Amino acid sequence: MASKEVYSCAIIVTLLFSVSWNGLAAELESPHTARLDVDASWKLARKIPETLFGLFFEEINHAGAGGVWAELVSNRGFEAGGPHTPSNIDPWSIIGDESSIYVTTDRVSSFTKNIIALRMEVLCDKCPSGGVGIYNPGFWGMNIEEGKTYNLVMYVRSPISVELRASLTCSRPSGALQNLASAYIQDIDMTSWTKVEVQLLAQGTCRTSRLDLTTSKRGVIWFDQVSLMPSDTYKVRCIFVLYPNFSCFQGHGFRKELIHMLLDLKPRFLRFPGGCFVEGNRLRNAFRWKETIGPWEERPGHYGDVWNYWTDDGLGFYEFLQLAEDLGAAPIWVFNAGISLEEGVDTTSIAPFVKDVLDSLEFARGNDKSTWGSVRAAMGHPKRFPLKYVAIGNEDCPKEFYQGNYVKFYNAIREAYPDIQIISNCDDSSMPLEHPADLYDIHIYTSAVDLFLMKNTFDRTSRTGAKVFVSEYAVNYPEDAGNGSLLASLAEAAFLTGIEKNSSKWKPDAIVFNSWQQYGTPSYWMQTFFRESSGAVIHQTTITSSYSNSLAASAITWRDTENSFLRVKIVNFGSRVVNLTISATGLHAGVNAMKSRVTLMTSSNVMDENSFSNPNKVKGKMLYLLPESYLTQGKRCKPFSVLTLSLHLT
Repeated sequence: MASKEVYSCAIIVTLLFSVSWNGLAAELESPHTARLDVDASWKLARKIPETLFGLFFEEINHAGAGGVWAELVSNRGFEAGGPHTPSNIDPWSIIGDESSIYVTTDRVSSFTKNIIALRMEVLCDKCPSGGVGIYNPGFWGMNIEEGKTYNLVMYVRSPISVELRASLTCSRPSGALQNLASAYIQDIDMTSWTKVEVQLLAQGTCRTSRLDLTTSKRGVIWFDQVSLMPSDTYKVRCIFVLYPNFSCFQGHGFRKELIHMLLDLKPRFLRFPGGCFVEGNRLRNAFRWKETIGPWEERPGHYGDVWNYWTDDGLGFYEFLQLAEDLGAAPIWVFNAGISLEEGVDTTSIAPFVKDVLDSLEFARGNDKSTWGSVRAAMGHPKRFPLKYVAIGNEDCPKEFYQGNYVKFYNAIREAYPDIQIISNCDDSSMPLEHPADLYDIHIYTSAVDLFLMKNTFDRTSRTGAKVFVSEYAVNYPEDAGNGSLLASLAEAAFLTGIEKNSSKWKPDAIVFNSWQQYGTPSYWMQTFFRESSGAVIHQTTITSSYSNSLAASAITWRDTENSFLRVKIVNFGSRVVNLTISATGLHAGVNAMKSRVTLMTSSNVMDENSFSNPNKVKGKMLYLLPESYLTQGKRCKPFSVLTLSLHLT
């Protein structure tokens, strides 16, 4: 067998590293000096868990309804006003006036779980040009793009023959409505509820469009379950049948641009569906997984009374599992523990909740012949989902019934699914848990300075017993965070170096979007520099400097399909320029300098933010290729990087 040459290299790299709190004034002061020593040998290296990096999703700020879920119609089933009639149908509005049209709601739907439908009575014999009807503006205006197709599905009933026009229109600055696409529905017997499906091909682009349903014929028409989805959602597949003809297979309903931003973070887990969204202020408004599966028309939807808006639950339990699969992430199912923000179920009465959770696990993991596994299969996924993590409740530990309820859930799940890892809401870092758990969940929201100072918190965490799961963290003080500032991202980056060194788990935030744009905050771009950490090897680092209390650092070795890299990340949280020398010793490989990089994320003001008009104002920027002259010792050790320095190993 041929021998393999091993390199033990010492690398010295000098950088001028600056993060300014007060613009250029700080750079005029004498720079500090610092040295970062990286021991890249294997003797002190530790493997990072494969699940270090992940996502936490919550239905908040329309992250799902109006965000990652691509449905364009808001309140598509007219259920948002509640089960009583007449009910509020916002944001639907009428086209016409009270003399030409009368709109109300009726409990006449053909869908038993969402009985409300909209009744539209046309009163005019000679209706205005263009007709009268109803329109839906979506969540903040529908983004309609020229050349794209939009799939309209709705249920219609009328005792008379219907002459209906479905249109996508845009209000221009002049006040005139521009027609972008239209389809006519007529000569169809709709005396019983009839499903109508049409495709609308956009002839123009408008970011604030709406869906119009109009008629010029006197009579009564009922509408229910009106859905408009772009045809190019994530995972749409088109194949050529016989050129130039092709067929397309339905996507998974997710907005492509947002999914690609999530994929760029390479998450290894997805925690869903919340958060406080799981609990509700009242239990009647908690997330009920059984109400979110099956045909979308049959989903009743519910009012999220914590964040105060309605969701049709098109993004339900099944879709969350599908999203985790699409992202290549392990699903983490956070379920209600019989506790809301204001109410709790006594442990003696918790059995129905426990049974409900066991049913959810069978839905995800049961074979396609089981009671709930067969429902999953009927939805199009006969293969089991690899659900191996569950969290019992959310931030519920101090609440009256949590400890007793937790044990009931734990014992039932452990007996039925011994391999599932169970996460407690109680913090094991200060005193031992009173109940068994595989992991315990910590949420951290604080100021920038406090979060930066927490960078070494987990150095002292016990290595025995339940493991730490940091599922939520952020700088959230308004004076520090703003709408997503550089300062907040620096504090979070420092905190994450400590998480990385102690091999716990964390989540990224945040992506800002409207109907047609999206951008990453500085925190998002900062976290792209940690995306290869899952499954990597962490190395020991030592900072030597009188300025070290304002610095944080970590170093990992990671590998893609073909190459290995040493990545060093360092955060300067202070107001002074730092002349930084990085020394890496113990490398058992050479370095390709031409494929190595230095990247720095900074700005002229620490409170700078990204925006729709300037989405890349604060983003990691490559400074230069590392020339061989920077490598002063050892075999030709050449470099490659993300936040500060990354060496491409050969």
